[in-house]
Amino acid sequence: MQSINPYTNQVIATHTEHKLIQVVQIVEKAHISFSSWKNLDVKTRAKYMQALADLLRRKRDALATLITSEMGKIFRESKAEIDKCVWLCEYYANNAESMLEDEDVLSDGTKSYIRFDPLGVIYAIMPWNFPFWQVLRFAVPTIMAGNTVVLKHAPNVTGCAMAIEQLFIEAGFPENTFRNLIIPVELSENIIAHPLIQGVTLTGSQKAGSIVASQAGMYLKRSVMELGGSDPYIVLADAEINNACKTGVCSRMLNAGQVCISAKRFIVEEAIFEDFVAEQKSLLENLQLGDPMLEETDMGPMARPDLLEQIEKQVNVSVNMGAKLITGGKRLDDSFYTPTLLTNVIKGMPVYDDETFGPVSVVIPAKDAGDAVRIANDTPYGLGASIWTQNISLAEDMAKKIDAGAVFINGMTKSDPRLPFGGTKRSGYGRELSHFGIREFVNIKTVWVK
Repeated sequence: MQSINPYTNQVIATHTEHKLIQVVQIVEKAHISFSSWKNLDVKTRAKYMQALADLLRRKRDALATLITSEMGKIFRESKAEIDKCVWLCEYYANNAESMLEDEDVLSDGTKSYIRFDPLGVIYAIMPWNFPFWQVLRFAVPTIMAGNTVVLKHAPNVTGCAMAIEQLFIEAGFPENTFRNLIIPVELSENIIAHPLIQGVTLTGSQKAGSIVASQAGMYLKRSVMELGGSDPYIVLADAEINNACKTGVCSRMLNAGQVCISAKRFIVEEAIFEDFVAEQKSLLENLQLGDPMLEETDMGPMARPDLLEQIEKQVNVSVNMGAKLITGGKRLDDSFYTPTLLTNVIKGMPVYDDETFGPVSVVIPAKDAGDAVRIANDTPYGLGASIWTQNISLAEDMAKKIDAGAVFINGMTKSDPRLPFGGTKRSGYGRELSHFGIREFVNIKTVWVK
């Protein structure tokens, strides 16, 4: 298994895969660790988590360099990813105790209350686009709840996966609290089927989620699925167009467009449609592509050649079906695809129906707010949404009607440790982050006393 720098196309490292017998041993060791980790009080667990936060802060630049070298994210975005992980660790170090406190309930007993007890070893399958954040977003609350974790990371960020395991060791966590598995996808079902695995979580594509969710169901394992999105970004006529457009471009082109909750379908009220398209075209054409380690670079390479080929095909098929190419639409080499803007996009085109995981922006006109909501919901996905308008009461009414796990008004859709994160429809189920996330992999236990 190799890590390849997507900017230079040079092999960074070759990694030896674990064999099935080694995987079973790792799961068993994680279970042994769970038997003692679960009995530590949350305040003690929090000390370990604060140590992890401190370590991430100290090693920020080195870890960010690893991210950029393995998957091509520009260096300043990689540094921001590590900063966010520090925030996450400190948030749960400071708040997990109150989130997991027993809850008293009035009943016909003398006393009754609800406990939140950990389940055991939780198996995580994580993607490459935020190689530290995606892993820790799940692992930090799950471990703070008293579980232990085994991870199958994306093959192209194996170096990041190994680094995360080492960070838990250096932070002083008990041995085997967090373990990394270097395995092919074919071994995944063996892990899910293992009797010591008590839950499964996946962040990835709808296709992968469907397979893993069915396996989790077959073996009666609790699961959380964080899948793709085709997020609507609604701009009404009274919005501050420059700010809405600038923020939208930032959302769409972040990480070379390889973000599940980025703005993907810009739904713009007809009165400002032409102005919005012109403004976005100008902003996209001024983005600087190049070496992701350089400060002046706005967008780095796509993470893998196959991802570039996929987005290129989605655009070409859509243009052949009648979509209008305003700017971009060009492959520069096996690493870069130019920031692209399309209009005249209708249902049935790949860029309308499917998730676009690359630097491609689609702008669709809407007659009014009601029509914008209709278009926003005209997708099998339901991850996030943004609404831009000065009429906050109207926006909040629209938010009630939009099928999404999160709606941001006059702001970019994002994840935040304080807010629950997850989707609906084919964007998955379950929640990460906030107090909802820490309770996904616990036994919600009723205790009744007479």
